[in-house]
Amino acid sequence: MANSINFLLIMTSFVAIAPLCFCHSTNEGYLYPQFYDRTCPQALHIVKSIVAKAVAKEPRMAASLLRLHFHDCFVKGCDASILLDSGGGLTSEKNSVPNRNSVRGFDVIDEIKSALEKACPQTVSCADILAVVARDSTVLAGGPSWVVPLGRRDSKGASLSGSNNNIPAPNNTFQTILTKFKLQGLNIVDLVALSGSHTIGNARCTSFRQRLYNQTGKGKPDSSLDQSYSGQLRMRCPQSGGDQNLFFLDFVSPTRFDNSYFKNLLSFKSLLSSDQVLVTKSQESLELVKRYAESKELFFDQFAKSMVKMGNISPLTGRRGEIRTNCRKMSSSQ
Repeated sequence: MANSINFLLIMTSFVAIAPLCFCHSTNEGYLYPQFYDRTCPQALHIVKSIVAKAVAKEPRMAASLLRLHFHDCFVKGCDASILLDSGGGLTSEKNSVPNRNSVRGFDVIDEIKSALEKACPQTVSCADILAVVARDSTVLAGGPSWVVPLGRRDSKGASLSGSNNNIPAPNNTFQTILTKFKLQGLNIVDLVALSGSHTIGNARCTSFRQRLYNQTGKGKPDSSLDQSYSGQLRMRCPQSGGDQNLFFLDFVSPTRFDNSYFKNLLSFKSLLSSDQVLVTKSQESLELVKRYAESKELFFDQFAKSMVKMGNISPLTGRRGEIRTNCRKMSSSQ
């Protein structure tokens, strides 16, 4: 009897002191926040300090780094395939239509990886770097924080076709965008919440010109775009030329992560067609937009949950993949 009581006391004490584990099961292992606690305890600090320096130098970088994680996870899962350069028979995802002359922030990732290789050689994956960088960039812009499950490994290949076909495009219909999210295991709530990342960042003239001049193919602008706002956009986005001219996705607070993006949608002043369809093509998404426009706290809470969910798309764990020493090249080719 005494032994039984002692056993129960020991087990109770163990449960009381055991840390909470935000674990996410994969096919061959788990992602969990404490993954590098023993092998590279300074990893998160190194990432955060370099991201903070980059965002302080250029506030736009927060959106660019967050976008890298999106464009990585929607192609083959969150495996850092987007970081690979072309070479040795591999065609980089950087050359895809959604990424070419658009995705950026690779130098920041390179700096982080170099620092981590000095501190903990061949330990921290590039895929995990992207996941942590996305969280840190959001926080630095004034957005929510979340616990990042870790333990992803890096891909040994890339998919140009996947990048061209799987990433939602600015001119996609609502149903096409929702389908692309569902194929990744994400639902309409995730779609609306994650679209809120457009509260920071920029888009090029070429990404939305069609809305200004020829939305339906009949030479007429998008009727769902506020006319005065449309006129302002046309001043710097002409029918021809100026393709690379940059415009704020959220003109109200372009570098501040808040919920003004959703308020802009309700005023029909979104920059991209793929954003405006959230209020014009689906009653369910419209109701979510209204809720997030009313409550920044509600938006922040769901954004954090959806980011963790997105970060868990088909990660490589266990012995699958590799740990690159240079995020631009597969270790086997270095």
